[in-house]
Amino acid sequence: MTDQHAAAPTLSVVVPVYDEAAVLPALETRLFTVLEAACPEYEVVFVDDGSSDESPTILLGIAERNPRARVLRFSRNFGHQAAVTAGIEHARGSAVVVIDADLQDPPEVIPDLLAKWREGFEVVSAVRAERLGEPPLRLFLIKAFYRVLQRIASVDMTPDVGDFRLIDRRVADALNRLPERNRYVRGLVRWLGFRHTEVRYTRAERFRGETKYPFTKLVRLALDGVTAFSNFPLQLVAYLGFAVFALSVLLVLYALFGRVFSGETPAGWTSVFVAVAFLSGVQLVALGILGAYVSRIFEEVKARPLYVIASDSARPTADVILPGQSATSSSL
Repeated sequence: MTDQHAAAPTLSVVVPVYDEAAVLPALETRLFTVLEAACPEYEVVFVDDGSSDESPTILLGIAERNPRARVLRFSRNFGHQAAVTAGIEHARGSAVVVIDADLQDPPEVIPDLLAKWREGFEVVSAVRAERLGEPPLRLFLIKAFYRVLQRIASVDMTPDVGDFRLIDRRVADALNRLPERNRYVRGLVRWLGFRHTEVRYTRAERFRGETKYPFTKLVRLALDGVTAFSNFPLQLVAYLGFAVFALSVLLVLYALFGRVFSGETPAGWTSVFVAVAFLSGVQLVALGILGAYVSRIFEEVKARPLYVIASDSARPTADVILPGQSATSSSL
């Protein structure tokens, strides 16, 4: 088991896991082989996000075989961003790498990230130069989203960058102090600033199993990114309101002109129906955008913990662990 009081390692690797039993044996072999060669003073923090398959059992087996591995298990599925956050909060290394368990992000890129960190960079983002095995429509939508977000975000968002990156201990500590519960970690890291560089790599096809980010989850993550780092949708609603107002003024002037000069006014229920439907649609879109921002406020005001850890291989006597707790045992 991991010794909480041992000297902090040079590198911590955070691995969020959700129903990845088919991939974990290959991940263990590749990841630990790379780390032994690249940075012998390391730890690996696996965060099981409420898996329903054999992932927890396999992870505990990995921890038994590898003293530098630690397994945090959530009490239920809290989501990928919560798992990433938990891993970073429990990582002790001077540098922290976040990598998914599905082997689409190759562990063999970690030495390149470390090399840039040793040059003095505090944030090293892994940029997906190529994505293998992605359906064309999904790939198009993802690339389009990243470029739109880059243009409308209040911070510099590097396109084609996920959560696969290295951050320095200073960055990790600053990130851990941010109180937000609707986490878009890749955006929060860029918001913090610090000295940043990039490493380009080819993202592989999924090794085994199915993606844990179907289209609906991608849309939800995209909305989190937009509402967390851009007010553009709210501005768009205002612009749309002014445009509709200007159009209505023009229609009134057109009606008055026809009444004064020709003695006729535009007639017909079709024009009225189209105008009412258009205005109703505008109002519903505006309410939806406002609702997305209000929903974020509601989640923040509730101030619930971002996650609950049911077990920790490094703290076997702890019953339930909430974020920020340091006692050896706790309860709800």
